[in-house]
Amino acid sequence: MKKILVVLVLLLSNILLPNLAFAHVDGSSGGFWSGLNHPVLGLDHLLAMVSVGIVSAQIGGRAIWSVPATFVAVMLVGGVMGMQSIPLISVELGIAISVLALGIVIAADKRIAAQWAMLFVAVFAVFHGHAHGEEMPNLANPVLYALGFVSGTAAIHIAGVVIGTAAKKHQYGIKLMRMAGTAIAAVGIYFIVA
Repeated sequence: MKKILVVLVLLLSNILLPNLAFAHVDGSSGGFWSGLNHPVLGLDHLLAMVSVGIVSAQIGGRAIWSVPATFVAVMLVGGVMGMQSIPLISVELGIAISVLALGIVIAADKRIAAQWAMLFVAVFAVFHGHAHGEEMPNLANPVLYALGFVSGTAAIHIAGVVIGTAAKKHQYGIKLMRMAGTAIAAVGIYFIVA
């Protein structure tokens, strides 16, 4: 239980960081590490991706792997779109709405069908992937960069699954997850209006 509390405190403390766009680093080169940093250091991406893992754990069963896998696969498609400069309208708004919507789903703690959750996260994954691809440094190897943001995203999803699974084991953990979902949704609102 103490581990869950520590993880939640660390997650919520990240919400209070003053610089919210850490993922959008400047630079003309990079590959795997630049790709890895983008989802890990961008608070909007981090919250959404942890939330995908938590939601999949709330659903349980095969959703624990199918929902995050769907997100990663569709995100990769969005990433290629971004790398190729294929336009996508309102990318940052789509990302902000994903944080809000996923926070609401966590706070509501209602079991939804895995297929609906997969569709739900797929829509948002396109926006996250497009942002990753669009932010690829000029001289980066596209394959290594994509491998980096896919690896970072998968690791964050796994962390979310671990958090969500651990929280489900205790009534206090479930309450903490619902409060965290509310906080995540509030940050999503902030991203939308900021």
